[in-house]
Amino acid sequence: MRIAFYTLGCKVNQYETQALEQIVTARGHLLVPFEGEADTYIINTCTVTAVSDKKSRQVIRRARKRAPDAVIAVCGCYPQTHPAELEGLSIDLVSGTGDRAGFVDLLERTWRERQPITALDDALKRRAFEVLPAGGLEGRTRAMLKVEDGCVNFCTYCIIPYARGPIRSLPLEKAKEQAAQLAAEGYQELVLTGIEISSWGQERKDGTALIDLVEGVCQAAPGCRVRLGSLEPRTVTREFCTRAARLDNLCPHFHLSMQSGCDATLKRMNRKYDTERFYESVALLRDHFEDSAITTDMIVGFPGETEAEFGQTMDFIQRCAFSAMHIFPYSRRPGTPAAQMAGQVPKAIKEERARRGAAVAAQMEREYLERFVGRTLPVLFEEERDGLWRGHTTRYTEVALQSGENLHNQIRQVTFTAVEGSVLLGREAD
Repeated sequence: MRIAFYTLGCKVNQYETQALEQIVTARGHLLVPFEGEADTYIINTCTVTAVSDKKSRQVIRRARKRAPDAVIAVCGCYPQTHPAELEGLSIDLVSGTGDRAGFVDLLERTWRERQPITALDDALKRRAFEVLPAGGLEGRTRAMLKVEDGCVNFCTYCIIPYARGPIRSLPLEKAKEQAAQLAAEGYQELVLTGIEISSWGQERKDGTALIDLVEGVCQAAPGCRVRLGSLEPRTVTREFCTRAARLDNLCPHFHLSMQSGCDATLKRMNRKYDTERFYESVALLRDHFEDSAITTDMIVGFPGETEAEFGQTMDFIQRCAFSAMHIFPYSRRPGTPAAQMAGQVPKAIKEERARRGAAVAAQMEREYLERFVGRTLPVLFEEERDGLWRGHTTRYTEVALQSGENLHNQIRQVTFTAVEGSVLLGREAD
């Protein structure tokens, strides 16, 4: 079969699509672009917001319109949580977020028999971590290593625990094995990803924690940068920082999941920390990692958020001095407690608060970047775009420079000369 993939949503979805790509190519199938002609179109969906659902439906309809006789297969979080909403979209195979190898078996069966199949389990009953091929296809500089699946936080705005089920962790020895394999394949950077990697190992109740995994992966792939995915503040303790700071190849870039800088709002969100605990994590990281990049997510206009509460959040983000932020207006997600809360904030106010937050975030980002002008640091280059080679520092700062060489997958020392937007401009060091 000629198979085309389309992926919506998070890094875990991207990882799982890459794993499916490896599985289908190992079985002799051919990958083709999604916008081209294919025998089968696979849409790996996202359901984090109602807007995500709408985008998934649009992609499904577009594929069916382009190829009336092709097999349309849908997997991921959207069918796992809202299968009824996919009825009437002429889908041949509906699957969810589990058993990816089994999904490929069903895909081949659907192609042979041309009979629609729906295969969904109860995500909340899952207990085993599904080990998938790590990394991706050739040509990439950065590989993702999925080490955890599931979440039991049950934040009031989030439906993902119902889509992904409880916590399941990749065994430490398997993580080390996959990390070593990816390093041997030539990847220069590994990104540890999962639905909630802070909970890695929690279900085993044997005392192992995320820092044990991080140490194991860093030691298994000593020539690779190792970058962490999103962390919950509870992960960042003095012991975590002390042990992590000893790892030479761990990137000093930490994405701490914040969502709000107001304690009352955090409580309505059912987050498991307050601003004091969050700031403690920020301070610990700065104490242990020089010029560490601390990034975060922020939701504005959560139900019940007053102007005064938003003001508290604005004060708090400036106190934290984040190096970069993702800011989202709250999006009502049917099926979550927050969707039923009183005090839904009007769209115009949410958008206005998002703009104000983005302006402050941009100023903080520029101030962070400017401290590197005149300094020289290693940069991993990934692609040439608009006449400039683009790459990232260990702090995940984007860098651009001109070069007559092919710098793909090369690490070079770069002296930074200026800041342009959110990019450091530079030249190769002498």
